[in-house]
Amino acid sequence: MREYLEHYISLTAIFFNHLVLVYAISISLFYLVLASLSAKAMRRYKRRNSFVDYRSLLSSQFAPSVSLIAPAYNESMTIVDNVRSLLALHYNNYEVIIVNDGSKDNTLDLLIEAYELEKVEWLLHEHVAAKPVRGIYKAKNPAYHKLVVVDKVNGGKADALNVGINVSGNKYIACIDVDCVLESDSLLKLVKPFMEEKSQVIATGGVIRIANSCVVEDGRLVKVKVPDKFIARVQVLEYFRAFLMGRMAWAHINGLLLISGAFGMFHKATVIKAGGYNHDTVGEDMELLVRMRRIMYEEKKPCKVAFIPDPLCWTEAPQTWSILNKQRNRWTRGTAETLLLHRKMILNPRYGVLGMISLPAWVLYEWMAPLIEFFGLLFFLCLALLGFTNWVYFFSFLALVYTFAIMISVFAIFFEERSYQQYKKPKHMLRLVLTAVMEPVFYHPVTVWSAVKGNYDLLTGKKSWGEMTRAGFAQKKN
Repeated sequence: MREYLEHYISLTAIFFNHLVLVYAISISLFYLVLASLSAKAMRRYKRRNSFVDYRSLLSSQFAPSVSLIAPAYNESMTIVDNVRSLLALHYNNYEVIIVNDGSKDNTLDLLIEAYELEKVEWLLHEHVAAKPVRGIYKAKNPAYHKLVVVDKVNGGKADALNVGINVSGNKYIACIDVDCVLESDSLLKLVKPFMEEKSQVIATGGVIRIANSCVVEDGRLVKVKVPDKFIARVQVLEYFRAFLMGRMAWAHINGLLLISGAFGMFHKATVIKAGGYNHDTVGEDMELLVRMRRIMYEEKKPCKVAFIPDPLCWTEAPQTWSILNKQRNRWTRGTAETLLLHRKMILNPRYGVLGMISLPAWVLYEWMAPLIEFFGLLFFLCLALLGFTNWVYFFSFLALVYTFAIMISVFAIFFEERSYQQYKKPKHMLRLVLTAVMEPVFYHPVTVWSAVKGNYDLLTGKKSWGEMTRAGFAQKKN
């Protein structure tokens, strides 16, 4: 009996080893293909845009009209400076809609005082479902004529964005986190694909960068620095990989599933047709884009989701492990909810690249990867305790995975260096490379556990966002 059991465990261990090896090879090839596609797309973009003069679009009366929507909840520390920076963007035809989502602090009072606001009568079109509006404010001072402030009952970010859609009067909507810092020409660059692509563009996104330790004054980024804290530096590398090596590649094959909730632009009529943001998911940004693309496929209307590799928006990344855990937990739940809601699209040729490539890849390499890694490690520990471990194979495999992880991060740093070189000093590059060496050991296990916990919370029905406390940029002024 014992010999039979040992034989069975040995066969299971061999099968497990081969399964893990096949998966590791496939995910490595997947990342290499993305990097290759991204490099090709980057070269093409820079070649097409190296001589573009955005000033002609800036001054044109035919520039597409844009409504910039920014939900705000308890943002009293930074709201006045943030709104000032949004009003100073280099674009001709846009409005700024600040949606006060039932803040418990004095966010609304500060806005009223700083921008000389008064309550006005407003014909509100309820294009998408949202909670009641308590009042709409406009500035008495014509210098702030672009600003609209909406006060509403608290309903969360998705609900606040839906109210902004209902209030907006322009053809395109740009959704932003109010505490982000935009480059002055961000709207100019983000609107350009809507004007030049042959297929209908329903959304565009751009590169999001980490502002931790950068110098921010009056809502403007004045000096780029590598974050002081290790946890923030790793997220710089993550964002390099996600945007420059990931979304750039997906957009190149028209398979992009996600426009960052921090900053993205959408064709408003398509958003309304899709029903606006979903209140019942914590990943409302991804779910909306997938739903929009699904509708376009079902109506047999060719469409495109574009991506801009320029650094357009700077945001503060979590600086503590507890806040990072909450963020990654929510990202995991949001991804899983979107994939489950639209599961009929997966491996369905009716949905083209989205159904046959993008969604299956997200299931296998985004959603399932942390689970496979976590439970694979548990299985390995069981085998080790039972004495069925090939330690030579284990350490060889571990070294291979570790080396590949560092290589991908170094590739991402190279992409940044070859694109827009936001980190110009050699010591910045050195710190990022050293961070890449430490990431697999100190940081990666934390994000894997957060993803596992996120899947558990999804199964138990947890819906909350978790408190995402930010340090703010005030301490970076000098």
